[in-house]
Amino acid sequence: MPAVGIPPLAAPPPRAARKGLVGTVVTALAAALLALTPATEAEAAPVLLSQGKQATASSQEHYGTPAGSAVDGDPGTRWSSAASDPQWLNVDLGAPAALDRVELSWEAAYAKTYRIELSSNGTDWSTAYSTTTGAGGVETVDVSGTARYVRMLGTARATGYGYSLWEFKVFGSTDGGTGPVIPGGGDLGPNVHVFDPSTPGIQAKLDQVFDEQESAQFGSGRHAFFFKPGTYSNINAQIGFYTSIAGLGLKPDDTTFNGDVTVDAGWFNGNATQNFWRSAENLALDPVSGTNRWAVSQAASFRRMHVKGDLNLAPDGYGWASGGYIADSKIDGQVGPYSQQQWYTRDSTIGGWTNGVWNMTFSGVEGAPANSFPEPRYTTLDTTPVSREKPFLYMDGDEFKVFTPAKRTNARGTTWANGTPQGTSIPLSKFYVVKPGATATTINAALEQGLNLLFTPGIYHVDRTINVNRADTVVLGLGLATIIPDNGVTAMKVADVDGVKLAGFLVDAGPVNSPTLLEIGGQGASADHAANPTTVQDVYVRVGGAGAGKATTSIVVNSDDVIIDHTWVWRADHGEGVGWETNRADYGVRVNGDDVLATGLFVEHFNKYDVEWYGERGKTIFYQNEKAYDAPSQAAIQNGDTKGYAAYRVDDSVNVHEGWGMGSYSNYNVDPTIRQDHGFEAPVKPGVRFHSLLVVSLGGNGHYNHVINDTGSPTSGTSTIPSTVVSYP
Repeated sequence: MPAVGIPPLAAPPPRAARKGLVGTVVTALAAALLALTPATEAEAAPVLLSQGKQATASSQEHYGTPAGSAVDGDPGTRWSSAASDPQWLNVDLGAPAALDRVELSWEAAYAKTYRIELSSNGTDWSTAYSTTTGAGGVETVDVSGTARYVRMLGTARATGYGYSLWEFKVFGSTDGGTGPVIPGGGDLGPNVHVFDPSTPGIQAKLDQVFDEQESAQFGSGRHAFFFKPGTYSNINAQIGFYTSIAGLGLKPDDTTFNGDVTVDAGWFNGNATQNFWRSAENLALDPVSGTNRWAVSQAASFRRMHVKGDLNLAPDGYGWASGGYIADSKIDGQVGPYSQQQWYTRDSTIGGWTNGVWNMTFSGVEGAPANSFPEPRYTTLDTTPVSREKPFLYMDGDEFKVFTPAKRTNARGTTWANGTPQGTSIPLSKFYVVKPGATATTINAALEQGLNLLFTPGIYHVDRTINVNRADTVVLGLGLATIIPDNGVTAMKVADVDGVKLAGFLVDAGPVNSPTLLEIGGQGASADHAANPTTVQDVYVRVGGAGAGKATTSIVVNSDDVIIDHTWVWRADHGEGVGWETNRADYGVRVNGDDVLATGLFVEHFNKYDVEWYGERGKTIFYQNEKAYDAPSQAAIQNGDTKGYAAYRVDDSVNVHEGWGMGSYSNYNVDPTIRQDHGFEAPVKPGVRFHSLLVVSLGGNGHYNHVINDTGSPTSGTSTIPSTVVSYP
C-alpha cells in the first residue's frame, strides 16, 4: 500500500482429468484424549511411527471405513475391506525406519492367514512375518528390517466378512535405529508470553513489547501474547508489528478483557496504510469507551473475537487506512470502517455497518448491509460456500492443545456463539515445537516422524524445502513466525493429500531467486479433496522490504479444492531492497487446481500478473490489488499488444469461474503516464462471471482504459474516483 494514501471517500502444462469419486472418504481424526506428555530427552528406543501417516488399502467396505482410520490413533474408528480374498492395508512411514514390531487390533472380522510385508519403494515386497493361525483380538508381531512401507496382506478370512482393523501400529526408530527420535511438545520459547488473571505486570509487559514493535515494520522481533481463561481488568493491549494476541479458551467468551485491544497509527502520523503483520484472536472485549479501535491494513487478521460494543476500523483522526479482514467474530454494536478503502468480513455477526469507501464485501455475515454495489459500495453474499476456521492454540485444563475447526458448507455466522465449536483437538505432544535455530533437516525429520509443526515466534532460515507429505498435517505459526528460503529453494511444498492446514506464518523471499515460495500439490495434481480440503490461512508472502528478495512465482496451487482464506502476497513498494529489478517477482499467485476457493485475497505490486487462474470452477470472494508502483515506463509493462498485465487473469481455457467484490488500483508514481488496458482479464463465456468490480487511479498516477476486458469506463483525472462494473458479462 502507499506510504501516503488517498482521501477517505507463462501457462502451466495441461492438467490430468480430475479423478472421479470412489466414495466419500472422511478421515476420522483422533479425539485427542491423550494426556499431554512433556518433552523428553531424544533417544533411539522404538516409537510409534505409523500414526497419522498416509495409508492405502486394496478396498474399503463403505465410506465410513477408510484406510486412514486404522492409523489415526482412535480405537473407535476402523478400516474394513470388501468380503473377498486377498486384501491388504499399507502404511507409508514417510522415510526408511528400523522396524521393531507391528501391533494389529482386530475387529470381530479378522484374518486367519496373513503376512506382514516390508518394502523400500512400495512396489517390491518381502515377508517379515506370516501365519495361518491368526487369533484375532490384539496381536503383536515382532519384525526386523529397514523399510518405508509396511503392509498387512490377508489371504484367508476367519469370518464371512472382510478384514477389519481398529488400529494398525508400526513401531521402530528412524535413522536405522542410530539417530535420535524428535520429541513432541515442550515449552513455547521466550517470545510466547502466557498470562492468567493473577499474573503481575501484564500491562507493563504489553507496553514494553509495543514500544519495541510499534514502528518496527521490518524488524526482527516476534511476539505472541496468550491469556488463560478468566477476566482481565484495566487492559489496553496496543498491538504493533509481528505481534499476536489471543485467548486460550475454546471460545472467545472464555477470556474477557474489561479493556481494549488497540491498533492506531500514531507512529505514522495518523496514516494506517502500513499497519501490517499482526493479529487478534479468541478474546471477548468490553471496551472502556464502548468502542474498540482496530485501524489496520493488510495481513492483520481479526478472528474469533467478541466485541461487546462498537468496532472502529479507522485511525484516530480518520486518516488513511487500507484493510482488512474479520472472520468468525461477533460485534454487538456498529462496525465503523470510516476511512477504510476496502474490507472483507466473513462468517460473523454484527450489529450494523456504518459506511464504505470503495469495496466493502461480506459473506455469511448476520447483520450485514444488503447488496447495493456500486452505491453504497456493499457486496453481500448470504453465505460462504465452503469454510473451515483457522487452527488455534488453547488450554484444556493445564494442557496446551491445538483445535482444528470442522469444515462448513454454506456457512453463516460464527462457529462458537450457539454451542461448543465442532472440530478436533490435538495435544501439543503431537507437534514439533519449532524454535529459532531449528534447521530444515530437523523440521523435515519431525514431519516424517508424523509430528505436526508449531513455529514459535522467530525467524527461520531454511536451506532446503520443508516438505509436508502427510494428510491432515497442521503447520501453525505463532507471532508471525517468518520462514526465509536460502539459496533459491522453495520454502515449503505440500503434497497432494487431504486436509493439510497451513496458518499464521510469513514467508520472506531470500536474495537468491526462488522459482516458487509456497507450493500446494505437485505439478499435475488431480486428487479429489472436496471432503477434506487443504486450507491456507493468514499465510503471508513478502518479496523485498526487509531486504532484497526475489521469486518468480510466490504461491502455486496445484491441488484441487484448496481454500485460501486471507493471504497478503506482497512485492514490496517500500523498505530495503526495493526496485523494479532489485526485488523482481513476476507473478503473485497461480492457481492450477480445480474447485479452489479464495476468501480474502490480497495480492499486490508484481512485475507481471498478480493472479493467474487456470483451474476450473474457481471462486474468489473479495480481491484487493495494487499494480506495481515502480514500473519505469509503459514499455516495461507492455504485454504483447496489451498495455499492462491484468491484476487478475482467468485463462482462456477456463469454462467456469466466479468472483465477487474485486478491486485493482494504479499508483504508477515513477511514470504517471502509464496506462493499463484493464484491471481484469477473462474469457467471455457463460460460466465465467464477475460481480462488483472496480478500478481506481490513485491521484492520477496511471490510468485504466477499462475495468474488465473491454468493458467499463476509463479512469481519468486526479480525483481518485472508481470506475465500476456491477456484473460481467
